[in-house]
Amino acid sequence: MNRYKKRMILAPAAASLAALMVACGSGRADSGSVSVQQPGRQPVTGVDWRVDGLTVGGTTRHAPASARLRIDEDGKAAGNLGCNQFSARVTVHGDHLTFGDLRTTRMACAPDRMAFERALARALTTGTLLATADHAKLTLTDGDGDRIHLSRNAPG
Repeated sequence: MNRYKKRMILAPAAASLAALMVACGSGRADSGSVSVQQPGRQPVTGVDWRVDGLTVGGTTRHAPASARLRIDEDGKAAGNLGCNQFSARVTVHGDHLTFGDLRTTRMACAPDRMAFERALARALTTGTLLATADHAKLTLTDGDGDRIHLSRNAPG
């Protein structure tokens, strides 16, 4: 299914979910960002996440140690793709995240790090991601089943 058709199918459901989340969740209505925390579950926003790996087409690649992600409650995301720093707007509605275009630095690194970086940037921006957070782990899954694996950074 192409990206446009996915949006057309998901748009009515997302609008209904957004209205419900604004009514039931916490967050500023003008920010376009809603953070809902369920008891016993790890929140997605306000956490420094380490990118552990990326599974695309059934193949898992381990992330460079520098790969990081943070999503703030005001809809700003920032981090490191494995070589370059990035920032983006992100809309969070319950357990669904949609990243806008990434703004990145333009450093060159080893070919394997650059390949991981391109794959991670593509995975973050291919459409709406489903976030599954439990304890210190977070998985972001796209509509094709590709997954970004993250772990909560230890404080300090």
